Amino acid sequence: MSRERPAAVRRRRQGGAVRAAVRRRARAARRSRRDPAYGPRGRTGQVSRRGFLTLADIAIADWPAVFDRAALFNQHRLGTSLAGKTVAVVMEKASTRTRVSFEVGVYELGGHAVVIQTEGSQIARGEPAEDTARVLSSYCQAIVVRTFGQERIAAYARGSTVPVINALTDQHHPCQVATDLFTVRDHFKKLTGLRYAWIGDGNNMAQSWIEAAGMFGLELVLACPDGYGPDPQLVNAARAQQAQTGGSITLTTSPEEAATRAHVLSTDVWASMGQEAEAAKRKASFKGYRIDQALLDRSAKDSIVLHCLPAHRGEEITSDVLDGPRSLAWVQAANRLPIAKAILERVI
Repeated sequence: MSRERPAAVRRRRQGGAVRAAVRRRARAARRSRRDPAYGPRGRTGQVSRRGFLTLADIAIADWPAVFDRAALFNQHRLGTSLAGKTVAVVMEKASTRTRVSFEVGVYELGGHAVVIQTEGSQIARGEPAEDTARVLSSYCQAIVVRTFGQERIAAYARGSTVPVINALTDQHHPCQVATDLFTVRDHFKKLTGLRYAWIGDGNNMAQSWIEAAGMFGLELVLACPDGYGPDPQLVNAARAQQAQTGGSITLTTSPEEAATRAHVLSTDVWASMGQEAEAAKRKASFKGYRIDQALLDRSAKDSIVLHCLPAHRGEEITSDVLDGPRSLAWVQAANRLPIAKAILERVI
């Protein structure tokens, strides 16, 4: 009786393993289309061909479904909707929550995330964003990008043939504000009929909140020091949209005015990434723009505090507030994961 050579046995076993893996992927894909535990994934509206560069790239009418999907992911973490798919996660800026939430999110939906940082890639040597996106499009089903100017992520979108997701730019942070809205909705069971206060820099977070106020008809008051307010064009566009959606946007230099009767108080660091050289100047300019207990006492009795993190304790927020009973900052951080999954499913 002849015996197979060891090499032949290994090849046969490897071939069987590959075929088994392919069958598992196929079964997972079929389950993702019919599994009632994870609900329907059909798109009820049109997503921008560019993917998700700002909040408006998902239609207003579709956001309730996105939030409902995220809520379901908080109950059932694992899914199969990205089985056999790969997502490039391009980190041109430092990240903790954004990188981990997308990387884990892709994995828990059955896909594979490839993290690309500036150092160690051709991005560091000046490869144009359009060229990087064009190449990644041939390997991946989506590209998540955390970068600097909005024009740079627009360049990724121009070069890409797959959806591009904005994981932060200097002008917008739609994934974070989507998370904040989800956190508010989960807590208050609504988005409208609440007063929102932004305390601090008119940065990317503030500007995505302004976009949200226009889309969802929110009452938003922003308290920013002179010279540090949001882009007036974005404010005007959101106010024009509120003619149909309702709500209001008020700009002030008084944190006390913004906090009075507010249900949701939000803040961020005084100096964002790339502004480190201005830190000392900003620290002087933002003195008094701190969410502390005295400011919190002016808010509604059932108010909550949000912070997108990382926090500079003692600057834009005090430790007793950040760690206090009204702070949802840690819930908010955890909610980055289900929102990342819901957005990935929506655009891929």
